[in-house]
Amino acid sequence: MMKKPQTIFQKTQKGQRAYSLPKENAAWSNFLPEKKWLRSTEIALPEISEIDLTRHFSTLERLNMGIDTNFYPLGSCTMKLNPRICEEAAQLTEYKSMHPLASEEMVQGSLTIIYTLIEKLCKLCGMSSGTLAPNAGAQGEFVGIRMIEAYHKDRNDKKRTQILVPDSAHGTNPASARLCSYDVVTIRSDPETGDVDINHLKEKLSDKVAGFMLTNPNTIGVFSKNILQITKLVHDCGGLLYYDGANLNSILNLCRPGEMGFDVMHINLHKTFSTPHGGGGPGGAPVLCQEKLEPFLPTPRIIKEKKALSTLWKSPKSIGAIASFYGNFSVLLKAYLYFQLHGHYGLRKISEMAILNANYLKYHLSSCFKVPIKGYCMHEFVMQADKFLAEGIKAFDIAKRLLDYGIHAPTVYFPLIIKECMLIEPTESESKKTLDRFIAVMKKIIDEAQDSPQLIKDAPHQMPLQRLDEVHAARVLDLVED
Repeated sequence: MMKKPQTIFQKTQKGQRAYSLPKENAAWSNFLPEKKWLRSTEIALPEISEIDLTRHFSTLERLNMGIDTNFYPLGSCTMKLNPRICEEAAQLTEYKSMHPLASEEMVQGSLTIIYTLIEKLCKLCGMSSGTLAPNAGAQGEFVGIRMIEAYHKDRNDKKRTQILVPDSAHGTNPASARLCSYDVVTIRSDPETGDVDINHLKEKLSDKVAGFMLTNPNTIGVFSKNILQITKLVHDCGGLLYYDGANLNSILNLCRPGEMGFDVMHINLHKTFSTPHGGGGPGGAPVLCQEKLEPFLPTPRIIKEKKALSTLWKSPKSIGAIASFYGNFSVLLKAYLYFQLHGHYGLRKISEMAILNANYLKYHLSSCFKVPIKGYCMHEFVMQADKFLAEGIKAFDIAKRLLDYGIHAPTVYFPLIIKECMLIEPTESESKKTLDRFIAVMKKIIDEAQDSPQLIKDAPHQMPLQRLDEVHAARVLDLVED
């Protein structure tokens, strides 16, 4: 068992210091002339040498499991390669030091990147216009639903109070709808195909429906064969279609949301265009729309006047500002470079490889796990880890055991409609060798579950921390260790 790491304060050595503070002098005293603003006690910093401080954080870095160190088949959240060339380019002084309030004449290059990226994304997705301002996928959803709301209000159609959401949706979908004060109506999935239950959808359609939020392919990894029928049904009752772009990585240049009938959508740049993922940001989530929703896009917007680009700060029907200035420019720049590196042909190959890798895993793992949705999948698939429930082994236990083999656990218990669900997405980045090792490890865990079930229930054994009471930790938050 790996030794539990110590906190920086537990490594304190009396008299050691890794920092220096300026000595008190006339300039310092003049900077803070009033003594009441000065500290009366020592700063509560750990006493540790500079080299030990460096080693402490380097050790913590090595203990961390992430996409750069381990296979990360996190279904629904596309964890893939972040090209370092994009990171390097974003650190160029010309971009890093650019001020958002600089005159437009001085930042034509940066404005061109924003304008061009929107054009490229619209072409890729079959949309007319867009914004790069939203800072996260959930904020992108909020923007899209606000635009749908503004569209109906502009037409004086005030009776539309409902947003339809499938039972396989990401949790942010109903949350975004509720934030815009809509009632959420859940649409069932067909248990055999994993697609939207058309008959249940027809039951719920009415003149109260403002829109339908869909992910296609959905969270189960199923591409809807009925998508054109679905979008027509919603449009016929006066509603609009919102495309959750969480799974866009699987359809790049294979098909386009706009041609499926969607009116507005967002893109998770960290999933599809390989900008940094996790850590709470900075993020980016472009929102694209069809022409009829363009007047409601948030401001500011970049527009072309003659040969120059300028900023439109106000628009009469816009839902207003959603974020500071133009969004997280360094993130947008990385996505632009990723697009440029691959080109349209390369983006198509990304999706083709993501689909191939997922189906390869699905085929080989179906011999030892129950796969509820038959046939080919798209970029991800679900399997059920319920065959050992009698021995007390759940999907959660298998996920924990994977950590001992240096593999990050896939998403478990989501979507909620699948019992003991494990949602697996290998992405296009992984080699066949990595996929084969994952298959071998999963089969070995199945053997362990039969021969030594307690080994699985007590996992992980090789990590710095073992099983934690996560409910207790969330309710009784303690950030200081005694």
